Amino acid sequence: MPEFTVTGEIDPFLHVTLQQGEKIYAESDAMVTMDATLELTGKMRGGFFSSIARSFTAGESFFQQSIEANRGGGDVLLAPGTPGGVQLLEIGAQHYLLNDGAFLAADDKVSLTVRSQGIGNAIFGGTGGLFVLETGGIGKIAVCGFGSLFELDIDTNVGMIVDNHHVVAWDSSLQYEISTATNDTGFFSGMINSVKSGEGFVTKFRGKGKVVICSRNKPGFASFLGGLMGK
Repeated sequence: MPEFTVTGEIDPFLHVTLQQGEKIYAESDAMVTMDATLELTGKMRGGFFSSIARSFTAGESFFQQSIEANRGGGDVLLAPGTPGGVQLLEIGAQHYLLNDGAFLAADDKVSLTVRSQGIGNAIFGGTGGLFVLETGGIGKIAVCGFGSLFELDIDTNVGMIVDNHHVVAWDSSLQYEISTATNDTGFFSGMINSVKSGEGFVTKFRGKGKVVICSRNKPGFASFLGGLMGK
């Protein structure tokens, strides 16, 4: 089985060591450097309809990189397209749902399928819209997020509240819903107070499992850059 290692503290690489005959797949343009014994191709993983579903509904690339050790073992360095951390997740006993743009690379025995979520979560969420990616199979997957990554261990019915734009991935066994950040009764009252607080909509998780979060959010950073360019 390929060996995955996160190397570096700031904007780290994903280092993967493959033995002859092993292969992984990664997000488009993720490869930084690799040994000449490895072969890189672009593929529609899962076929045309699966690829187009991931592209249009979950924000992933239509073509993904397939890296195979056909001529002998070798090493490859991968990196996400935006600055931030990389986190390894073990797939098998646990499976995860991934937010838009969270996928970086995975063992070939790990699958990614498009899963629909409730209309309420889709309309107000920053967690994939109508669809999110769900892992399957057995192996390791690397996820990435904007800024540093941190794992939350949820083991209570009280739950945990996370700003939507900081959610990277979460245990598929967790219950979750999208709501306003405040506890005000009434939808419009909650919206108004959420806008005042600057938090907007959040994801409320309940149950037992892990949630991977990132320290930065892309819309906030884009707004910051827009403000600088307007000066």
